[in-house]
Amino acid sequence: MADNRYVIGYAKLGTSGCKGCKTKIEKGSLRIGKVTANPFGGDGDMKQWYHPSCIFNTFKRARATTKKIEEPDDMEGFSEIQQEDKDMINKLIKENLGNSKTPSKKTPKAVTPKKVVASPAAAKFTPAKSYNDDEEDAVVPSTSSKMPDDNGERDDAFREFRRLSAEIADESSYNSKTALVSKYLTKGTTGEGYTGNTYLLLKLLLPGVVKRVYNLNNKQLVKLFSQIFGTSLQAMVADLDQGDVAETVKIFFEQSKSLMPAKKSALTLQQVDYLLEELSLVTKEDDQQRILTKIAKRCTLNDLKMVIRLVKHDLRINAGAKHILEGLDPNAYAAFQASRDLQDVVDRVRQNLEEGGGKPGMAKKLSVRANLMTPVLPMLAEACRSVEFAMKRCPKGFYAEIKYDGERVQLHKKGPKFSYFSRSLKPVQPHKVEHFKEYIPKAFPSADDLILDAEVLLVDTNTGKPLPFGTLGVHKKAQFNDAKVCLFVFDCLHINGENIMDKPVKTRRRILHENMTEIEHRIMFSEMQHIREPDDLQDLMNDVFRQGLEGLVLKDINGIYEPGKRHWLKIKKDYLEQGTMADSADLVVLGAYFGSGNKGGIMSVFLFGVHDPDTDQWCTVTKCHSGLDDKTLDELQTKMDMIKISKDASKIPDWLNIKKQVIPDFVIRNPKKAPVWEIAGAEFTQAEIHTADGISIRFPRITKFRDDKSWKEATNLPRLKELFKKSKETTDLFPSPKKGKTAVKRKGSQDSNDDNSNGNSNGHSEHRGSAPSTPSKGRGSSPVTPSKTTPSKMGSLTGWVKRGEKRSRSEDSDEASSPKKKVSQSSPSKKMDEESPRKKSSNKPVCKYGSDCYQTNPAHIEQFYHPTDNKLPKPGEKLPNVFSGTKIFLPEDTDKYRLLKRYIIGFDGDLVDDFQKKTATHVIVKPGEVVSTTGVCVTVEWLWSSIKKKVKVPLQNFRDTSQTYLTDFSAQVTSQLQQTHLTNFSAQTSESHIEGQRIRSLISGTDCLVKHRNTGQTLNEDDKMSTKMIAFQLGYVRCRCKFLLSTDRTSLQNLNASSIGSKQRRAVSVGSLNHDRIGIALSVNKK
Repeated sequence: MADNRYVIGYAKLGTSGCKGCKTKIEKGSLRIGKVTANPFGGDGDMKQWYHPSCIFNTFKRARATTKKIEEPDDMEGFSEIQQEDKDMINKLIKENLGNSKTPSKKTPKAVTPKKVVASPAAAKFTPAKSYNDDEEDAVVPSTSSKMPDDNGERDDAFREFRRLSAEIADESSYNSKTALVSKYLTKGTTGEGYTGNTYLLLKLLLPGVVKRVYNLNNKQLVKLFSQIFGTSLQAMVADLDQGDVAETVKIFFEQSKSLMPAKKSALTLQQVDYLLEELSLVTKEDDQQRILTKIAKRCTLNDLKMVIRLVKHDLRINAGAKHILEGLDPNAYAAFQASRDLQDVVDRVRQNLEEGGGKPGMAKKLSVRANLMTPVLPMLAEACRSVEFAMKRCPKGFYAEIKYDGERVQLHKKGPKFSYFSRSLKPVQPHKVEHFKEYIPKAFPSADDLILDAEVLLVDTNTGKPLPFGTLGVHKKAQFNDAKVCLFVFDCLHINGENIMDKPVKTRRRILHENMTEIEHRIMFSEMQHIREPDDLQDLMNDVFRQGLEGLVLKDINGIYEPGKRHWLKIKKDYLEQGTMADSADLVVLGAYFGSGNKGGIMSVFLFGVHDPDTDQWCTVTKCHSGLDDKTLDELQTKMDMIKISKDASKIPDWLNIKKQVIPDFVIRNPKKAPVWEIAGAEFTQAEIHTADGISIRFPRITKFRDDKSWKEATNLPRLKELFKKSKETTDLFPSPKKGKTAVKRKGSQDSNDDNSNGNSNGHSEHRGSAPSTPSKGRGSSPVTPSKTTPSKMGSLTGWVKRGEKRSRSEDSDEASSPKKKVSQSSPSKKMDEESPRKKSSNKPVCKYGSDCYQTNPAHIEQFYHPTDNKLPKPGEKLPNVFSGTKIFLPEDTDKYRLLKRYIIGFDGDLVDDFQKKTATHVIVKPGEVVSTTGVCVTVEWLWSSIKKKVKVPLQNFRDTSQTYLTDFSAQVTSQLQQTHLTNFSAQTSESHIEGQRIRSLISGTDCLVKHRNTGQTLNEDDKMSTKMIAFQLGYVRCRCKFLLSTDRTSLQNLNASSIGSKQRRAVSVGSLNHDRIGIALSVNKK
């Protein structure tokens, strides 16, 4: 049964609308709200408001499994409304139950006359069953063999718990509620200190958080207690209409003649917890009645009232977990959100207090940490709609990670055991993750316990690219023979007993890289770039969208992992420019479907499609209901000329090409007279159920009514194919003119609207203002005035220049101040700046579609320049993959660092940070610089040459020219060193890449020191003899030598006994000639 919640109260402002009759609910009028989950993914709830009569009308046509209002207590706030309104609601409930088609549960006939007894005291009945104390240990499972005794602690008394609850309920301020809990936990009942069970107190204060299941609703409770008390069931049900079952039980307990309440409260928290646990373990009515009788015998009136509220998971104190737990410790709520283990949180707070000597303010801050094998609430991201917003939120820089379109997984490893949890903290289906247990130990060889945050998706093993969302299913996955399920890891929360959630993301990422070894197509790092400048973020966005990826997630480099918090940012194409960057098309309405829920019985979901000129048929593209308000939807019921076919395939007209799965309830009478609407979405995608060449729109929404267009101007099938292709190929979402005869527009100028301001049919909105909640009308609709175009602000993702261009005076300042200065031959970047200038024959802005523009609108042709020059870059033209598969370390002090960084990223290369330097395949060095690296050392001129030629040029001419490279280490080095009277020296090399290959070197009879190149530690003779290698386990063998006396290429040949001189010390650095894997330093004294 659907777990619906309802609230009741009076309208405060008169602005809410009834979902049933579609009219406004006047201020002060009674209204009932249906509480639903937030569809936008937030943690809060949303309320759908109704007039009382309207919501009960919806129950008449609701499914039998739908949770309805069957008693006043089903509505929060019922006890606070006026009596006459209570009577009216009770009448509606009875009428609804009388008309309900669902058979109600049978209740035993009352022993009393049919007339309802006004006072419970007037009814004298004998309980249906009586239970003696010796029956208490019947065949009911129990948490322990014996009920706990009173421990004598006053702070554990149940009456003190009731008093604290009443005080919290009386306070209106949440801060005051927290202060009451803090005071009680600090001073206790006597004021001298709290001596009770802290965990148990908080557990009972939060019955809705630390939850038991009792299988008892209000009517069942009333039925059982009417038998226990010997009172009238009808009388109790009548009182139950007031909306508080606990108060009803208290009233009739007071009037009971068969079971008298205790005169003084003697219960403890431990005893109440024991009895409630026992009650939660039974489901049979007789067992439930027996345990409730046991509870009632020990209770005063107020005790039993509070116990019933504990059973209902609502103490009615108007305080949530945040307000209660922060009374324990300011960080307790965050810690509980992470671990979901209240006992652990309480124990750690107590430990911190003990370590601080029990003095206020001396305890250390409670850490937020996760518990192994217990899911942690995932940290989330809020939508980022501009570059400016991202830079403002993270002024010190941030990591930009690829937003993979897969399924988020939280992996827990505890020794050989593995657990996988989804975003909603539920276990992940085994077929998606079961094989990871084979690869995780290999990827994390030193990790005994581990918690990872990751994304799982299918990867094409031929291209290395992820496959679309939805391919992880059992049947879908079987269709891809050359694909493997891969885990892309982007965060580590816990490793080897250490909680690292409170460390900044840059530290967590470094720890992840130090402990994880990638396994190709199985366990991989998520792609990440360190962003410091707005231009870098825009370039990365262009590159991501060009590759057809979902978007980016931005993380402040100093941000900690905060479970459940939306402190990351996410960028998707449909978030930008109020959604105008989303893929869109002008589609024709072809049909409609009946809605559900409060839209049942009306057309609320529409079918859209395009015309195929080759077959003269109409093909389906997508179904959509999002974007229409209730008023517009009502107008469409009479405005649309539809024919009802009730999903009957035999009634499909000949002009409609449609598959069985999407046959609608209605079809349009004449598609050539049907309205044209603009439909936008996250992206164009492939959907087999649609007939427009399988093209559809993901997350579609109606953004505009194109009254200015007929079916002829709407998107047709060839145009839709072109839009689909371009959406996958576009390199720059925000193009701007290049340098040349046309001045470069600065950031903040509006240079990318182009054809979006008049007669647009490319899917972008004409309006740059705030997005309307209802689709706006086209220019052909006279009653509605289009909103004015709003100039883009700095960082709003329009007006940014393309890769390789100057963006401010701070970059390439010499060129900016002197544009006529002749370009130096030694700077390929300056050459490139002058090549291929964009030419214009007029002062009109250039249309971003150039000569391929599809617009036929005369106003557009008049406003924008459409060049025919073939040199003009096309939006669909791909950038060359010059640096594909290359990981480059580029020092930040490199000349034109920002420009080079943009080219590397744009040409499909990867930049690595300093802590990832050892993973780089190419390291940019200055001439003469000696660095410790496993990558090939090249000069920056190799980058410029590759960029200019748009191909990765060979390395031989761009290695560090100050170093001499040897082609045969064994022959030449041994020969030359022997000339210096070093005897018995031998070396072994290998031409192949063999990990662990050793260069054996036995040096005897010489005055020789051997030092490690990185640590500088001198090895003694025993170490030299025992290791028998100079490579020090670094592996690959091909080497290079540099002689500090002479750095020219003839130095090796000139090295002999006469050139060294007597007793002179010479240093030889052996590095990496070809494989760059080994490095040693020899300090040699000639004999």
